[in-house]
Amino acid sequence: MDSDGRHEQQVVWAVVGTGIGPLLLAATREGLVNVVFHATDAVRDKAVERLRSRLGVEPVEAPDSPLLAEAIRQVRAYFAGERHDFDLPLDWSLISGFNRQVLRELASGVPYGAVVGYGDLAGRVGQPGAAQAVGVAMGSNPLPVVVPCHRVVESDGGIGGFGGGLETKRKLLALEGVLPEPLF
Repeated sequence: MDSDGRHEQQVVWAVVGTGIGPLLLAATREGLVNVVFHATDAVRDKAVERLRSRLGVEPVEAPDSPLLAEAIRQVRAYFAGERHDFDLPLDWSLISGFNRQVLRELASGVPYGAVVGYGDLAGRVGQPGAAQAVGVAMGSNPLPVVVPCHRVVESDGGIGGFGGGLETKRKLLALEGVLPEPLF
């Protein structure tokens, strides 16, 4: 606690190996705040610096932190094919407005093994015709995998874009049975 008896902001992070490469998971007392793909040393360092800048506190590597324990367990179970839904507290402080509204709808309304079009998702949040804005929201998702932006595809059957790379999106959709497993 700080001198006024309030809890100081705390950010902890860890890197977890997965079937799509290392993921950085970061959490606050509010919940999981960030998931970062391809968490090599350089990517990790940039992500930690971005968290420090955005949240105003120095993130601490703490793979054994109780704030991360359940997120790590659920991410591992998801990639092992043992879990289809994440049941985690989420800290939405890195995103706001329309983007937060779209991501919340995505998290609650598009289940494992299903996909939704960008335009359909726009309609679900009362903004028909805002498919491009939904694409921007997907690109700004601070919680990929847990908030499943990989499940958003083009209405013509195309896979669409993905911040983690198209191969990562294909692997996630294959894990969920939407696409066949890649042959190589």
